[in-house]
Amino acid sequence: MAQIGVKFRVLNIKVNECPILNEGPAHYVCQLALAKARAGWTQQLPIDRLPVLGADTTVVVEGEILGKPEDSAHADLILARLSGRSYQVMTAVALVDDREQYRLSMSTVTFKQLTETERQQYLASGEGIDKAGAYEIQDRAALFISDLKGSYSGVMGLPLYETGELLQSLLKKNGMTGE
Repeated sequence: MAQIGVKFRVLNIKVNECPILNEGPAHYVCQLALAKARAGWTQQLPIDRLPVLGADTTVVVEGEILGKPEDSAHADLILARLSGRSYQVMTAVALVDDREQYRLSMSTVTFKQLTETERQQYLASGEGIDKAGAYEIQDRAALFISDLKGSYSGVMGLPLYETGELLQSLLKKNGMTGE
């Protein structure tokens, strides 16, 4: 948000992140972003309410949502699954004020073939342990990515183009411009 010149504050929101049985990945990530934004909206006192953005990212391999690793062993399994293949990263961003809107960013990422040593060294760094896909593109895992089609900021966790669209819509609704 700071990158696009928007002042913000972070709300610590906890929502259930378990997908519903047979829920598609795009629906899942959009509903989770909306749930986070709704929770932030209702957490505020009605008189002090400001618009709330919520976002969520998921990694999808062959239609399966991989989610965040439960521990280091699970993170290693996820990295091994991503190794040497292309997969989707879906990030949804939602805006809640007196209405609800959301946008979805879909990217395709290709990982190089990772050795067990590379995976173990990365896991020892502590990076990615609480992130979708068990990695953070903006850190050492950037060395694993041989190709990216889509949104770098979306893979990071907040797609700036889509966020800008939502913020422009908010400004327009309130009779303001974003220039």
